[in-house]
Amino acid sequence: MIGPSDLYAKRPHGSMTFVMDWTSFAVGLRARLGRSERGASLVEYALLVALIALVCIIAVTLLGTAASKKFSEVASGLGS
Repeated sequence: MIGPSDLYAKRPHGSMTFVMDWTSFAVGLRARLGRSERGASLVEYALLVALIALVCIIAVTLLGTAASKKFSEVASGLGS
């Protein structure tokens, strides 16, 4: 079993950066949990759904504002 001390022992002294620490953590976690891809694909689908939802919300917000302005212009033009 790979432990944190094994991951740090392989590094040269003084090269501990956040990215290297995170990479080592991910490698160790992957070694402990096995090679299952099911969780990874679930996370990818969740991220895609979140991104699509965000794009839809932004589009509705921007188009809603533009549509509201256009309806106001038409209403004021009809009232004249």
